[in-house]
Amino acid sequence: MPTVNVYNMEGKEVGTVELSEKIFAAEINNAAVHSVVRAYLLAQRQGTQSTLTRSEVSGGGKKPWRQKGTGRARQGSTRSPQWTHGGIALGPKPRTYRVSINKKLKRVALFSALTSKVVSNELIVVDNIALDSYKTKNAVAFLKALNVEGKAMIVLPEGDNKFVVGSAANIPGVITAPVNTINVYDILNYDKFIIAKDALAKLEEVYA
Repeated sequence: MPTVNVYNMEGKEVGTVELSEKIFAAEINNAAVHSVVRAYLLAQRQGTQSTLTRSEVSGGGKKPWRQKGTGRARQGSTRSPQWTHGGIALGPKPRTYRVSINKKLKRVALFSALTSKVVSNELIVVDNIALDSYKTKNAVAFLKALNVEGKAMIVLPEGDNKFVVGSAANIPGVITAPVNTINVYDILNYDKFIIAKDALAKLEEVYA
């Protein structure tokens, strides 16, 4: 089983914890990770783009000129796609971009992402993450004590974490997330994966 150090909010080492081999020492499956991340990004698209077809453009009811005898090409409506201000041929219409990913593949991708954090030494376990007020400088001091620079994801146990969430909200590149809402994209998108010990236990309880 992989073992990592446990720190307190002052950045001092206070012990170690053994990680689940099934979750944090899995075989990294890049194909599964790619599929799940792609599905996640596609699901973020609204799919509300829309253009007007010739039947939806106002006007064009009268035939521009008679069918024969003018020497010009026959035309039935000024709202045909070849006309200025005409309808759009084969333009986008509202649609969903969602793709279906089965639960087993999602789990393989999640384990691969978490394992990659352990392999890259980007997983930090903290014994307890808690603040008693809304103060951004306290959250900044917490990250500085852990030598965290750049983008970081703070994973919290389920429950009332409003002070931590509010204090970290104004720090660029830092997000907080309850343990039951983490996803593969966020895990890989942030440089450091900081997780409370209670949240780690919950994660292993659910998946291991």
